[in-house]
Amino acid sequence: MGSMFDENDFLACCGSTKFAKEMVAAGPFSTHQDAIHAARDIWFNKVDVNGWLEAFAAHPQIGQSPSPDHKSPTFAQWSKGEQSTALATATDSTLQELFEGNARYREKFGFFFLICASGRSTPEILAELKIRYQNRPIIEFEIAAQEQTKITELRLSKLFSDKTDTAPTIKPLSTTNIATKAEEDRVNIIGAHLTAATGAKPAHIPKRTRPPITTHVLDTSRGCPANGIEVRLEMWKDNQARPQFGKDNFGGWIILGSSATDKDGRSGQLMNMVEALDPGVYRISFNTGRYNPDGFFPYVSIVFEIRESQKWDHFHVPLLLSPFSLSTYRGS
Repeated sequence: MGSMFDENDFLACCGSTKFAKEMVAAGPFSTHQDAIHAARDIWFNKVDVNGWLEAFAAHPQIGQSPSPDHKSPTFAQWSKGEQSTALATATDSTLQELFEGNARYREKFGFFFLICASGRSTPEILAELKIRYQNRPIIEFEIAAQEQTKITELRLSKLFSDKTDTAPTIKPLSTTNIATKAEEDRVNIIGAHLTAATGAKPAHIPKRTRPPITTHVLDTSRGCPANGIEVRLEMWKDNQARPQFGKDNFGGWIILGSSATDKDGRSGQLMNMVEALDPGVYRISFNTGRYNPDGFFPYVSIVFEIRESQKWDHFHVPLLLSPFSLSTYRGS
């Protein structure tokens, strides 16, 4: 199926040229889920800031129709469909409010307000616009990138569905045996269920291209990535107990690795490249006191648990740091 897709197909999903080229290079994809995993990795690890901005700029302003000369007619068609609920629930006054809100947003952040609008009404979008307008630019940039991920994944689903529906049912290659292929597909599906039950790696999950736990730090007070913060990753190894809030948790933590953030705020490798993570409790710590001796946090530790069903996942744990607050979220 993956061989059907070219650069124009992936440009319809995400307006970044770099993203489209990398997706073609990463393919072919045997399943929709393989494409999703590759898209997340490419978007967050291979597309740079300019690529993000190019993707943001490809979208029409919320409440307006795409340009008739858009570089991807499919992109424009999908954008129009995704905004159909918003346009159906809009009035002259709410459209004017959207227009004015978008103008203020662009003046503050440098790009138009981006949101996965599919199925969302104009009042919902306006409420979100007002909330996100209060954000610092570095935080809003990350949120817009996450919204682009939602849009990309929605469109990849459409892309696979459309290609499947229009694919020829008879292939001219003499080596193709449709009956045999169907039987192989059934075996693969059954095998995926069996391997999931036994703890083996599911067939649809691609080989890792980076360690399963990664991080980066954004300094929201300066509006830039935080360079040079020491980072340490540990795992709780005491089989007799588990770390608990309000209790001494000494002796059970084992260091897996340490590094420092680079100019992009990303840490180096914090653990070995393993396919399956050991389920358990992990702690990632940031030496924020050395980074900013006058700051509010001498250090920051984040404790999280990875369960058996999650051992094949990737965990990206960014830290958004300001003088008096911090926030984290788990990425793809």
